[in-house]
Amino acid sequence: MTETRDSFALIGAGPMGLATAKVMVEQGIAFQGFELSDGVGGLWDIDAPRSTMYESAHLISSKTMTEFADFPMREEVADYPSHREMKRYFDEFADHFGLREHYHFGAEVTRVEPLGGTGDGWRVVWRQDGAEHEAVFAGVMIANGTLSEPNLPPFEGAFTGEFLHSSEYRSARQFTDKRVLVIGAGNSGCDIAVDAVHHADTVDLSMRRGYHFVPKYIFGKPADTLGGAIRLPMWLKRPIDGMILRWFAGDARKYGLPEPDYKLYESHPVVNSLILFHLGHGDITIRPDIERFEGSEVLFNDGSRAEYDLVLAATGYRLHYPFIDSDLLNWQGHAPHLYLNAMHPERDDLFVLGMVEATGLGWQGRHEQAEMVVRYVKGLREGAAAAKALKAEKAAGFARATGGMNYLDLARMAYYVDKSTYRKAVTRWIGRLRKEAA
Repeated sequence: MTETRDSFALIGAGPMGLATAKVMVEQGIAFQGFELSDGVGGLWDIDAPRSTMYESAHLISSKTMTEFADFPMREEVADYPSHREMKRYFDEFADHFGLREHYHFGAEVTRVEPLGGTGDGWRVVWRQDGAEHEAVFAGVMIANGTLSEPNLPPFEGAFTGEFLHSSEYRSARQFTDKRVLVIGAGNSGCDIAVDAVHHADTVDLSMRRGYHFVPKYIFGKPADTLGGAIRLPMWLKRPIDGMILRWFAGDARKYGLPEPDYKLYESHPVVNSLILFHLGHGDITIRPDIERFEGSEVLFNDGSRAEYDLVLAATGYRLHYPFIDSDLLNWQGHAPHLYLNAMHPERDDLFVLGMVEATGLGWQGRHEQAEMVVRYVKGLREGAAAAKALKAEKAAGFARATGGMNYLDLARMAYYVDKSTYRKAVTRWIGRLRKEAA
């Protein structure tokens, strides 16, 4: 067994793994990266073994609100880049900061387990080139993403046609000449329904609840760039933003959409300019929630039924860390309960990076999470007072940084945070750790 007791094992070379690797290099924390694919980019690499990307996929946030602050996207890149443009961006990021040399590619981590308490090391087992390897590391940083394991709710009955989860969808050609039902009207579900319009015989969209729809452009600019420098309190921001959305999207009911049963920002909005267009043209029919499958027919909970050739479940993803026992992650409900979504309350050698979602957080917000974690590790090694204070705070008990928002009780919202509240807390710790290290 090879021992690398002074190094961390970093799992994943997607955008979060790359951000963490970059900060670890900058801070002088030794690590060994592991990536299942043969290159970087994570799910943005449509050819990666567990990518859930599809041909028409683009960012739903604009490039200027998404990019890393110290590595902006090229000027000629579109406002909402495609997945191929994003793959190129992460390739360029990895090359610019010299990160590839720190990774084993084509390496699947199959098991990580502690050898005792903090400081005793972790055994990491991985499979590469047809052989199994293992080594002991000082700690583990998990950055394998949140959108690879399908969340497929149970359905009554059996459907005898073609049934897919959105993770299996790649091209609209899969819908050619078929009667299609898309289940779920989140961002992926709406994207895929719009794709299907151009190839399928018919397209229906089954919705369990209403959504708040945000166009990609407002007043000719990407919608997420209109916030300006003034940060409004939520009690004021919500009605103002809601009024603007009604100007551009109108009343959802005129499209046959159900009214949302939650307030704006209590769940992730659907950012799509084309779904309402196609609904208004009759290209997509809204259906209610499903009651059961009966052969080639689908029975809906309003008593209506229809026959389909293909059903696609755009029902999202669930957190999945198959290489580690869930009790080691302080799992509570739908997600691990970690300080600022990254730090174990008791252990200082186990971190989860990227398990965070917030409207407008972007990659920079995730880079800040990585910087906080890595500077904390370095501060502990150097006996820094700020690191000791952070250690005490996370051990004392904490709540998720929701900023008082009442998020929907859904698996995909279990690690959602309020951007302002979250970044304020993270950057406060970064500032204290930086100051002491200066």
